[in-house]
Amino acid sequence: MHWKSFLLRPSPAPGRRTLGEFREYTRSWQRPAAEEPEAAFRPWHSDEGPPSHSVPPHVWYKRALELDTTGAASFHDRLLRAYFVESRDITTEANLESLWDDAGLPANEQPRSDDPRLVQQVLDDHAEALDNGAGGAPAYRMQGAFGVLMGAQPTEVLERWVERELTRAG
Repeated sequence: MHWKSFLLRPSPAPGRRTLGEFREYTRSWQRPAAEEPEAAFRPWHSDEGPPSHSVPPHVWYKRALELDTTGAASFHDRLLRAYFVESRDITTEANLESLWDDAGLPANEQPRSDDPRLVQQVLDDHAEALDNGAGGAPAYRMQGAFGVLMGAQPTEVLERWVERELTRAG
């Protein structure tokens, strides 16, 4: 499996939700948490955020992948946990630096969130997702399969999709 970037909020924009509105929105995370016991989702409970936009954590993850795939996997896990469980704004430099350190990645290799090369990689991933029919996250795409499977799905749904596509490709 390869994680690719999909930007729910590609750039900071006017009309950003207030913290109260964002907290209310995150109550919707309880549905996937109830459907999949291994999914770690908790409605927003801190005074941080809401996040400004999606690009910074994706840029930092792309840099982590260049350095160390094991560290990148750890960093990715930390990003998801920090956002969905710990209610941390993963767009701030301070939080990204802390999560980078948690993943054991070298401090002297931290990226700039506006690194043009890494930002372009993120934007290319996002464009590819849109071209393949993704309209939100998560979206799953299987090489050789038509389209994408959208939304937080129970493990059984993902397993049936993979089995069906393997049988079809047969």
